[in-house]
Amino acid sequence: MLILPDPLILIFNFWKLLNCTQELSLYICAFNNHTIINLLKMLNLVLFGPPGSGKGTQSEKIIEKYELIHLSTGDILRGEIANKTDLGLQAQEIMAKGELVSDEIVIGMIKNKLEANQAAKGFIFDGFPRTVAQAEALDELLKSFNHDITGLVSLNVDKEELIQRLLIRGQASGRADDKLETIKKRISVYEKQTAPVANYYEKQEKYYPVEGMGGIDEIFDRIVSVINKLNQ
Repeated sequence: MLILPDPLILIFNFWKLLNCTQELSLYICAFNNHTIINLLKMLNLVLFGPPGSGKGTQSEKIIEKYELIHLSTGDILRGEIANKTDLGLQAQEIMAKGELVSDEIVIGMIKNKLEANQAAKGFIFDGFPRTVAQAEALDELLKSFNHDITGLVSLNVDKEELIQRLLIRGQASGRADDKLETIKKRISVYEKQTAPVANYYEKQEKYYPVEGMGGIDEIFDRIVSVINKLNQ
């Protein structure tokens, strides 16, 4: 004679099975989310370099090799103003008064860029951050996107070499800001502005100085060597 199990036992076993299935689903979901976040981890670089260090040239080569999006605060400001966005109009009004655009507005513009390029392989920040307050704000912003700064790459060039490069450039281009006294002032301002920011990232073990003397390709090879280690 066939003996049927107690209905209560059947219900209990079904409940246990359902519970296990839900727990398994949550585990798989969590695992997948973790995997996706890791797969989408961006390569976010801050590129430092004094006037005449060749930062512009190296920046272009880095962007091409690693397919990064170039974030220059100057370009972002001009773009937001040209597109007449709310932040752009605010910035335009402030600049018309001869005042500096606040960090809050600049961070807001960078946020717009991040939101518009969430599938990007990463970003290279040029001309930002210039202060520790900006670096802290950038860290908080990137954290809200589950990302962070991968590293700060700093091109180190002897001051006399910088002056010679800029004087030669000035003779060729006729740029007014490539005169000796102006050059010295620009280098001095750069050193004062960026030293605290470099220390900020050094404390996070994200500061990577690179020898900026030599040929363009030679310097780029040094940068690539650093970035490849960061990008593993």
